[in-house]
Amino acid sequence: MNRAAIWCVAGILVAASTGYGQGIQVFRGEVSDNQCALNIHSLTRSHQEMLKSKSMGGTANTCSVYCIEHLGGYLVLSSGKEVFRLDRADLVRGFEGKKVKLVGVLDTKIKQIHVLRIELEENR
Repeated sequence: MNRAAIWCVAGILVAASTGYGQGIQVFRGEVSDNQCALNIHSLTRSHQEMLKSKSMGGTANTCSVYCIEHLGGYLVLSSGKEVFRLDRADLVRGFEGKKVKLVGVLDTKIKQIHVLRIELEENR
């Protein structure tokens, strides 16, 4: 790649990230569905109640997948009391119910992360 192309791409990335109000950040949390993470059918912001009832599977993964596919849920990153909508389902699918490290740009107005990269969180 020549220098002009590199500078052009860098400029586009900077312009895009400033439109979101913040630069690229690292986020950590669990990929979940909005149903459980926002207490729509959960009292603990988790899959705990659904897993006990066994009505939506036996793991956090199966619960999230069920809610997204059958209840109109969408993918979120749940980190403590913070919940962020994720915009790139194509990158995030397969990580449902798992702890991840996510690199992206946060749009603070709508609490949505533009996902750039995602990987499983290693135990620290």
